[in-house]
Amino acid sequence: MPGDATILHADLDSFYASVEQRDDFSLQGRPVIVGGGVVLAASYEAKAFGVRTAMGGRQALQLCPQAVVVRPRMSAYSAASKAVFEVFHDTTPIVEALSIDEAFLDVGGLRRISGTPEQIAHALRTNVAERVGLPISVGVARTKFLAKVASASAKPDGLLVVEPDHELDFLHPLPVERLWGVGKVTAAKLHAADVRVVRQIADLPEARLVELLGPSAGRHLHGLALGVDPRPVRARTQRRSIGAQSALGRRRRSAAELDGVLAGLCDRVCRRLRTAERTTRTVTLRLRFDDFTRVTRSHTQWHPTDRTEEVLRSGRDLLRAAMPMIEERGITLLGVALGNLDYDAGQLILPVGEPDTGALDASVDQVRDRFGSGALTRGTLVGRELGPSVPLLPD
Repeated sequence: MPGDATILHADLDSFYASVEQRDDFSLQGRPVIVGGGVVLAASYEAKAFGVRTAMGGRQALQLCPQAVVVRPRMSAYSAASKAVFEVFHDTTPIVEALSIDEAFLDVGGLRRISGTPEQIAHALRTNVAERVGLPISVGVARTKFLAKVASASAKPDGLLVVEPDHELDFLHPLPVERLWGVGKVTAAKLHAADVRVVRQIADLPEARLVELLGPSAGRHLHGLALGVDPRPVRARTQRRSIGAQSALGRRRRSAAELDGVLAGLCDRVCRRLRTAERTTRTVTLRLRFDDFTRVTRSHTQWHPTDRTEEVLRSGRDLLRAAMPMIEERGITLLGVALGNLDYDAGQLILPVGEPDTGALDASVDQVRDRFGSGALTRGTLVGRELGPSVPLLPD
């Protein structure tokens, strides 16, 4: 690992809610909830009452009855994300996006040009505030993991630098839940073994952690607890995936309802795919259950496509296979990601011997691309409110 703390993790604070407070002066300083049926975001004023993302709207209002509930404006959030990432790229050429509201930045080698990493982080926060009007928290450390933990500790609207000589002093008193990859299930296993803070993980023999959590998770967490994370910040010149997800709340959903959500997501991501003039071969379904555990299921076909119906067909196969898990564990989030992206060569190749039965599908896609997704609506979606879809990464 490098000797200096040169990795920044920049994370916008309560992103959607902050955009709403920025755009409507009357909301500043007030508890704000974005989303009605499901909480997509909550301002820090609402979080103080216990409101959290993915919570049901009714429960959120019981906790904070004075909250202002606003409808999500995805176009506004996408525009704000684009503006923030312009600031990131003006700061350093090495930017690795994690989502539409957070990224890693490597500022090593910029000392003579821009100052120390801490000075660069201060300037980054100032530029985001002045150019975009949003608060952002930044963590600075030698590793990606520690920088991410530092930014979370700096919230809201703060800056925290973890110096190399004090990494374990900062890390070891933290609860195990702060380690990357520790969810409710893993935390419960650690608590059952009377392991509650990171120092206890570091003190355990790696073999004991492997016994508790399995080889992959055990070795991963043992390394993080010792401050070991050799992963570099990777600037991606090409997107690896295009995706969106939809929070569903905790109400039980029928197979037909989930199919409608899936269809809506596929419509949206495929339109973005075609706008970017890309094709895909891999469709990935992302699921989050009632216990906050997550799984992904993927299907890869040998020929590329940008047609919605082909993507939806793969998505439906994956959803059908996942229904036993959903029925047993409940579902709170459904997402679709398209991977194995390539540039559209202008003429998609069909499998040998397969007639072009997708001409109608292609014409439907063209109408939607030209006149908007509301120009044609699926029969299964008539009268059904799907709610907003959230981009996974900035376009």
